[in-house]
Amino acid sequence: MSKIIGRKSELKILQLAINSDRSELVAIYGRRRVGKTFLIRETYKKEIIFEVSGIPDGSYSQQLTNFFNKVIEKSDKFKSRNTPKDWLEAFNLLGEYISTLKSKEKKVVFIDELPWIHTPKSNFISLFSHFWNDFCTKRDDLVVVVCGSAASFMINKVIKDKKGLHNRITYPIRLLPFNLYETELFLKSKKVNLGRYDYLQIYMAIGGIPHYLDKLISGDSVATAIDRLCFQPGGLLVDEFNVVFASLFESSSNHEKIVETLAASKKGLTRDEIVSKTGLSSGGGLTRTLIELSESGFIAEYKPFNKVKKEALYRLSDEYSLFFIKYIKNNSDDSWTALFNSRSYLSWGGLAFESVCLKHVTQIKKALGIGGISANSSSWRNENAQIDLVIDRSDNCVNLCEMKFSVSEFTINKTYNDSLLNKKCEFMKELRSRKNIFITMVTSFGVKINPNSGNSMDNQVTMDSLFESS
Repeated sequence: MSKIIGRKSELKILQLAINSDRSELVAIYGRRRVGKTFLIRETYKKEIIFEVSGIPDGSYSQQLTNFFNKVIEKSDKFKSRNTPKDWLEAFNLLGEYISTLKSKEKKVVFIDELPWIHTPKSNFISLFSHFWNDFCTKRDDLVVVVCGSAASFMINKVIKDKKGLHNRITYPIRLLPFNLYETELFLKSKKVNLGRYDYLQIYMAIGGIPHYLDKLISGDSVATAIDRLCFQPGGLLVDEFNVVFASLFESSSNHEKIVETLAASKKGLTRDEIVSKTGLSSGGGLTRTLIELSESGFIAEYKPFNKVKKEALYRLSDEYSLFFIKYIKNNSDDSWTALFNSRSYLSWGGLAFESVCLKHVTQIKKALGIGGISANSSSWRNENAQIDLVIDRSDNCVNLCEMKFSVSEFTINKTYNDSLLNKKCEFMKELRSRKNIFITMVTSFGVKINPNSGNSMDNQVTMDSLFESS
């Protein structure tokens, strides 16, 4: 019985690869500890005939020796051989081993953390592509899976390679953190039985990274769990931020600077604003850094409503990074038990909840009964107002979504009512077509019904809807 939680679309792709009548090359990438290795090992546990993982900071010689050792583990026939002198020889050896296997069933070759294996001047990618093109494609019984956490490397050097691997990746997979639906399933499978508001708070603090969620213990309260993971000496997430950035990016100072700058912004920043606030130069280096952060899941780019790309907003989308910068980085002796009763809790909660909602637009549309209607999601702002989520629908309607985190029913007072109506008015001034405009509230526990809510709110979505399957 499979231990995999969620991952339905990824499992479908991996099954297509194993059932096809030709050899397939699968490239899977995603941030550290998102569950890439577990997914492949669990899905293909009966089919894997060779597995090797790159050694972090390992030398060319060490990577070759490790690869050779994995081959001779599989067959005594190769124990008398010398360690390959280069990757051409190493892949020839792997091909020899595969050729000794007489089964006609699909066989999986799994190369994990491939970016670590590609040491300087090793020509690993070139010689791997030669192995694929010269050996694997002549067979119909192989699935070769390459995997890596360094998203920029996997995309530029593997998936979008312009040389030997050009158009060779048959199934690229970007593995994302769990959504709320998968998080609830995962925690319940571990007997961590809490209410959805508690699950939401956990998600807002550490995100949907399976390895982090796996450290929660049955019987812990939210405050106890976060204290243990994020604030107690030796806690898994006390220094995880620095470890993650150092492992993903060769020179991570600019990446960290952008993330910290976005963490201080409540509404996101344009590219020009990032340049202004960080002091970084606006050129190809910045573009590459933004792409790397985006593909690794730390930031998200939100297209502006009816505007050019240069007006796009970048927001910090990684929950743990926001939580680390806000509470862990400069913490002295405070515990989460004390901090979550502080004034800053709702301020952080507001930003974190917005981030969660923006990752669950599919669930919001489903709750509004428009899941089957074609729609574009974007952000919008002018000098007088800002709307973080605009759902522009093909049925001549637009939902202006306001996302508000609260510990109970959210109350729309007179001041906020006026603000909502002003946002609607400002948006309508720039609308290029006549459409029905609905103000939609997305809250944790719903909106308290009063004259103000009746005046400004058209419909609402509560926290429970965010936990629906997509």
